[in-house]
Amino acid sequence: MIDTALHATTGGESRAMAWFAERAKWRWPEFALWIAAFALAFVFPSRSALFNEVAILALFALSLDIVLGYAGIVSLGHGAFFGLGAYVAGLLAKAGGGAGLYSDPTFGLLVAAAVCGFVGYLTSFLVLRGADLTRLMVTLGVALIFAELANRMAWLTGGADGLQGVLPGKILGLVEFNFMHPEYAYLYSLSVLFILFIVARKVINSPFGVSLRAIKGNALRAGAIGINVNRRLNGAYTMGAAYAGVAGALLAQTTAFVSLDVLEFHRSADVMLIVIFGGVGTLYGAIVGAAAFKLLYDLLAAATPQYWQFWLGLILVLLVLFVRGGIMGLVSGLYARMTGKGETP
Repeated sequence: MIDTALHATTGGESRAMAWFAERAKWRWPEFALWIAAFALAFVFPSRSALFNEVAILALFALSLDIVLGYAGIVSLGHGAFFGLGAYVAGLLAKAGGGAGLYSDPTFGLLVAAAVCGFVGYLTSFLVLRGADLTRLMVTLGVALIFAELANRMAWLTGGADGLQGVLPGKILGLVEFNFMHPEYAYLYSLSVLFILFIVARKVINSPFGVSLRAIKGNALRAGAIGINVNRRLNGAYTMGAAYAGVAGALLAQTTAFVSLDVLEFHRSADVMLIVIFGGVGTLYGAIVGAAAFKLLYDLLAAATPQYWQFWLGLILVLLVLFVRGGIMGLVSGLYARMTGKGETP
């Protein structure tokens, strides 16, 4: 009888390991997407500045997708971590003066991630104390506090004039940060996005990620089966804050300027739209949504400068009403028909 129970347990573990291994596999559309993204710097070098914005937006959206799409934490103040990361990286680069450790862009990314992750961990206890509406108000309040602090501390942040004199040094002390070639900035941002995407993909396809899905589906039931709900949510919120901080740091480093705009409410609103546009809880929806949002923004702003927000809002409403899961919902349906599988990677 003991042998039978042991065999059943071993069989269950084997099936679980096989399931995680299957989820972790890379499919050919993923390889094609990333190869095409890196190739853009060489095929369309004149558009690299735009591609760089898309890469940073994608990382920012990825950070919110971890918090909203998998942990189920609704946030209207995620831009606070984006702005904090931008100021941390900008102040470090300014202190370094273009040389030394402080000016190393990679060091700025690490410090921005650490600071934002720490602040995210501290504020996560406030965010998790209430339900969805309470969380919305708390996250919005945190963002407003950071924006006002940046405005009041003009001696440090530059206030309304912005933080000037941001001079990133060599990447890892080897590669010069040449602003005359925007394709370098794009490849730098895209490389950071790719590395952090791999990390996020591994986390989401791990037992931790599965527990987040369980919590989002039914927190009470997840707690009843032994999942430490608050600890998982604290971890997801901290990870999302760190990712958002890195996105802000990339913006500061690739533009050599930081203003109060990085802490404005529209940052949080735009990234929420991007995640919904691309598909909540899909990871790749952040990337696809960022590219689609930026493309539509440029096209609509050029065609109808006064009414582009109306048309963008209308497209979003139609997408939510008639397409389940945003753009990735459409892609998932096509992928299922082509391969006979039920979901995209």
